[in-house]
Amino acid sequence: MASHSGSQPPFVNPCVPFTGSIHGGLQEGLQITINGTVLFSSENRFHVNFQSSYSQNDIIFHFNPRFESGGFVVCNTKQAGHWGSEERMMQLPFQKGSSFQICFLVQSAHFQVTVNGKHFLQYMHRMPFHQADTISISGAVQLSYIGFQNPVIPPVVYPNPSYPLPYYTSIMGGLYPSKTIMVTGIVLPSAQRFHINLRCGSDIAFHLNPRFTENAVVRNTQINGSWGIEERALPRKMPFRRGQNFLVCIMCESHCLKVAVDGQHLCEYWHRLNNLPAINSLEVVGDIQLTHVLA
Repeated sequence: MASHSGSQPPFVNPCVPFTGSIHGGLQEGLQITINGTVLFSSENRFHVNFQSSYSQNDIIFHFNPRFESGGFVVCNTKQAGHWGSEERMMQLPFQKGSSFQICFLVQSAHFQVTVNGKHFLQYMHRMPFHQADTISISGAVQLSYIGFQNPVIPPVVYPNPSYPLPYYTSIMGGLYPSKTIMVTGIVLPSAQRFHINLRCGSDIAFHLNPRFTENAVVRNTQINGSWGIEERALPRKMPFRRGQNFLVCIMCESHCLKVAVDGQHLCEYWHRLNNLPAINSLEVVGDIQLTHVLA
């Protein structure tokens, strides 16, 4: 069995139906993050399958939200072509027309599923999870990102000379609902602070500013050279650590930005500049080594 010593590259904006390989198969501690949007469609369901090869004879975990009968989620396992007994969660954390983030964390006894940053369910393994080496997604969804991360063994990251700081790049097409921006890097051991800015001309639509001396992640907007009111509240402890890798995911929705760090929801930031397509450049500055940007 292949060891999962690093994270495989993400699938970005894959077409649905989608089927892709999981390098080395599922491993304990592997987290798979899926960002997408539920489509307005006559189709009333979608599914995520973790399966053995491209055949659908052995589906180790079938996760199947259904927009019918009030909405519910079906979980199941298919072994040698035969479905087992359904487990139903009689609530639905998805809405048609809305974006979502699902995190599947593989643990020794079960899958732990988080939706939009909140724990949703656990599904006990019925087959050895390492038999799953393929992910398959179909139904009424549009996908923007499928990422793989092993929090137990940090990915090996090498310095990339193409990301000097300060780093600037354009955001093709600007922001729009379901647009996702990814920034990965390593916090320097002596870091004081760094920031990620989404800019609209000379204005800063969104300023994300981890400060290690204050143990805070400050968010703000600057218009005509003047800063607005800072937002500092967090639902959990400071997610950035000196000397550690990080992955920041900023997902645009119609009313706000959703920020996740290392696959876990961190905060929402309501748009203060509402001309989203005009927010079309990204700036990264500060005490980090930048390793990858997807804008």
